[in-house]
Amino acid sequence: MRSLEGRKIYIHAMFRGGARLMAAAFRAAGLEAEVTGPSDAATLEVGSRYTGGDECLPARITVGDYMKVLLYARGEEARRIVLFMPGADGPCRFGQYAVHLRRLLREHGFEGTAVMSPTCADGYQMPSALHRTAWRAVLASDILLKLLLQHRPYEIAKGSADGLYRECVEEVARTIESAPLAPGPQMRALRRALITCRDRFRQLPVRREPTTPLIGVVGEIFCRLNSFSNADLVRRLEDYGAEVWLSDVAEWVWYSHAEQLRLLRLTGRRFSREAFAARLRAWIQRRDEQRLLKPFARDFAGYAEPSMKEILEAARPYLPQEGAIGEMVINVGKAACLARRGVDGIVDISPFTCMNGVVSEAIYPRLSRDLGGLPIRNFYFDGVETDLDADLGVFLELVRSYRGRKRVPRPWPWACPPQPSRARLADTYS
Repeated sequence: MRSLEGRKIYIHAMFRGGARLMAAAFRAAGLEAEVTGPSDAATLEVGSRYTGGDECLPARITVGDYMKVLLYARGEEARRIVLFMPGADGPCRFGQYAVHLRRLLREHGFEGTAVMSPTCADGYQMPSALHRTAWRAVLASDILLKLLLQHRPYEIAKGSADGLYRECVEEVARTIESAPLAPGPQMRALRRALITCRDRFRQLPVRREPTTPLIGVVGEIFCRLNSFSNADLVRRLEDYGAEVWLSDVAEWVWYSHAEQLRLLRLTGRRFSREAFAARLRAWIQRRDEQRLLKPFARDFAGYAEPSMKEILEAARPYLPQEGAIGEMVINVGKAACLARRGVDGIVDISPFTCMNGVVSEAIYPRLSRDLGGLPIRNFYFDGVETDLDADLGVFLELVRSYRGRKRVPRPWPWACPPQPSRARLADTYS
């Protein structure tokens, strides 16, 4: 990767709040960074122009938004641009996004534009001044999103939760940008900012309804987090009277750690320097996660995210880690873990033709039977507008029927004792 000094890094707004905090992390490290504009109809039109038709929806959206940036750039400005495009191993086509993007840049006269592509193979390592700050930005983003989803279905003034969330994202972004890079002072500043956001959410006027069903959402990471690509399905579930427990970004990082160490063991490098570095990095990241989650013990009581070890063990009867790879393993395992935590149904959001989604869908009927008939529904998206109301209505009826016979009650944070965070529950892979 060529030097980033003097370059302008664009980060795709897969999830706008998370992208804003990631851009703040880049700025904290002394780099110029911006978030791409909102995806829209022009995004799909441009994305379709620069793809061949076999790519999945997230590929078209990311290519479309990045090419929009470049098409509006001029000469030297385009040569300064760096496009942030992480990679991944496994069956997902995501692993080819950066490759495809580099080819497009060469073919269309943007040779000076660079692509920054950290991969899951090395735990998404980045320049040292950036790596830990970026991880903390991911954790902060997940925390703020969880607060939003716990409050938005119950807000008294419509739009108040979204407005507060946007303010909190900006507050935390300013903190990340202005805090010292030294780990200790940065952590203290970030905790103070998140505690302030926590207290403001606690004061948000809400009206809780105990009969509200809780829906766990899994699936392909881009499609489930990007409201444009999934036709704002999370909000539609809320409009139908549900609360959503949305799988976070950090779980993919933990899965990448687990896979990295599994492959090192498989190739006889269990005690190598590389394995030691990976374990040390995971220990540091778990410690950061624990410290950021600790002030939210009361708020997230009953909502503790499962450790990756728990997710992989839950998936083992269906898709063992040694025989499958990628989000299909996480989705199946996470669905089982969420059932243990009392969710009333599971929604899988995936792009049309997504292998992870198709394999997961084949497993879900057996998983549903093993979980006492837990309703599980796949929703696929390809950028074509569809009427989801009928499907959502039927699914929510199944959810309410299941609620009457399930054994595990759904969590209510104010009625539950504090639980250990995922960081305390996580086991070190060896």
